Amino acid sequence: MKYLQIILNRPLNQSFTYANLEEYFDKSLVGHRVDLKFGNSSMKGFVIDEFDELPKDLGFDSSKIRPIKKVIDKEPTFTKETIEMAKWISDFYICSVGEAISAMIPGGKRETSTLGSGMSEIDDFSKRTLSEEQSNAVNNIVADIKENNGKLLHYVYGPTGTGKTEVFLSAAEAILSKGKGVIYLVPEISLTKQVVDAVIARFGKTAAVLHSALTPSQKLTQWNRILNNEARVVVGARSAVFAPVPNLGMIIIDEEHDSSYKSGSTPRYNARQVAMHRCFIHKIPLVMGSATPSVESWKLMKDDKIIKHTLTKRLAGGAMPKIECIDLTKVPMDQGCISPTLRKRIDDVLKEKRQTILFLNRRGFYHYFRCNSCGYEIKCKNCSVSMTLHKKDRRLRCHYCGWSVEQPQKCPECGSLDVGYSGFGTEYIENEVRAKFPNARIMRIDTDNVSPKELPDKIEEFKRGDYDIMLGTQMVAKGLNFPNLKLVGVIQADTGLHLPDFRASERTFSLITQVAGRAGRYFPDGEVLVQTYNPNNEPIYYAVNGQIDKFYDNELNVREMTGFPPFSRMIQFVFRSSSEELSANMADKGGSLLGDILDSIKKRKDLPQNIIEQCDETEILGPSECPIAKISENYRNQIIVKGPNIRIMQMMAKEFLYGYKTPSNLYIECDVDPTSVL
Repeated sequence: MKYLQIILNRPLNQSFTYANLEEYFDKSLVGHRVDLKFGNSSMKGFVIDEFDELPKDLGFDSSKIRPIKKVIDKEPTFTKETIEMAKWISDFYICSVGEAISAMIPGGKRETSTLGSGMSEIDDFSKRTLSEEQSNAVNNIVADIKENNGKLLHYVYGPTGTGKTEVFLSAAEAILSKGKGVIYLVPEISLTKQVVDAVIARFGKTAAVLHSALTPSQKLTQWNRILNNEARVVVGARSAVFAPVPNLGMIIIDEEHDSSYKSGSTPRYNARQVAMHRCFIHKIPLVMGSATPSVESWKLMKDDKIIKHTLTKRLAGGAMPKIECIDLTKVPMDQGCISPTLRKRIDDVLKEKRQTILFLNRRGFYHYFRCNSCGYEIKCKNCSVSMTLHKKDRRLRCHYCGWSVEQPQKCPECGSLDVGYSGFGTEYIENEVRAKFPNARIMRIDTDNVSPKELPDKIEEFKRGDYDIMLGTQMVAKGLNFPNLKLVGVIQADTGLHLPDFRASERTFSLITQVAGRAGRYFPDGEVLVQTYNPNNEPIYYAVNGQIDKFYDNELNVREMTGFPPFSRMIQFVFRSSSEELSANMADKGGSLLGDILDSIKKRKDLPQNIIEQCDETEILGPSECPIAKISENYRNQIIVKGPNIRIMQMMAKEFLYGYKTPSNLYIECDVDPTSVL
């Protein structure tokens, strides 16, 4: 083949023709990566097609066709299915095919040795006898599709500790016995080490692990093991959904509700949606699971579009913990962050030589600086957010861009010495806990003092009993089992409740329920104390009282009244620029253009009548400043398009993004089905 059709990791909605090197004329290069010159830049390209003759309607002088510089891979790194999936991602999430495929495959240029790395001594994950509930779930999942009336979507639902992992592993085993492969997705490898250990222990060398701690070359090694059918079970975080498993038979999504399944950069894909697409294409089961399903999944279960498998019993000798609410409005201010009730319970647990987890979803010492004379608050110079004091470093730090300044002794605005700090984070809690429990062995886990690579070892130390109290952020909230843990304390349940985001209630409910689920997994005496200033706020009240059905019913009613997902679909456009004026002006112009495009779609004669009717239900909200109006020196304005039909909004987005030229110092982020609108 003399000519190659190549796509690039650039926001260009087209492919490019390059000349092949003569030494490769007799070998197919589809699926290979190549080095090439593009303009004046050297970059990597992805070969998606090849041909002997140039098309007659080439559109440019064939003498301008450049040869590639070299072929990177000895064997193909991606398959025709990968190319088709990249085209679907490009179409659905509105990015170039090259951007899609670049996000899907490893970036390494050569293979290197790797283990299922960083795994410590593995617990006993040999096959266990299934309970009746578990057995029924497994049998139903692996049954012939016809027996499930053509339904491919399954949900294993139950409180933490009820054996969802064993259902996933047993179902995977059954699929493997049929000669097929399995993808097992977990939210973040560092937080779900025990699941990875379980997969490796159960499936041994036939398991491949894809995670962020691997180098690009190590990822490439694992990727090629999958391509060559050496690894038939792939466990990994979000991007593992693209693994090129030959003869794929099932995809599993553990902790389906977790927001880390949504990519925060182009392409802004959701691994759950990609998994659904792959499963529908192959007509294979998608098995999801969580103790706190996403509101979208709950509605699909309620509407009987997902087969629901409910687990009710904790199987390791534990029971659901007793949960108690502490109203902080009734606690004197001089008591600090640990109420007298929580302090007494921690003391009792220490005397029993059992363990405690304290949870607060905010890092740092104090949350913001305020002058009591003039009211001045120190905000980040790059972002429109308050700076957080990190007392150990004596610096105020921005948690969005990382900018920091020395801790001021007086007000930078008026010079007053009457300054103070409000709010508190994990560093503050650590100081208070050390003061109140001087003999306790205490560890703090958050991104300020524990890296993702260190986290598995820290978790293992706590599990081993090296520490009495572990305190931290959401890093300690999910997927972790500790046999000697008796007490969980939520320091302030209200932290994320007042964010201007339609998912704030869902996230608050999920975090409380998930962190509470760490207690009582092995003994029936687990306790959870939830401190809050809003004990009657719905997500907190329902989480504390275990009224899960009531929370979802209430949340669905609120979403239906306000017209938010799952009762609508959304696309968010963020206009980002270092110029405040340009960001605002282009957002204004964008709103007008999107309105014109919607009007033109309504007038099209080639579209079905129901599509035209749904155009009338499609709303353009904004433009307006984003809730966080500035991040990393970029001003941010947004437009949200909301309506019943995602295809209408995708048509609008494509015409808008591909049909209009934007200034070089403006970037438009396009997020289809955003999980957060901050």
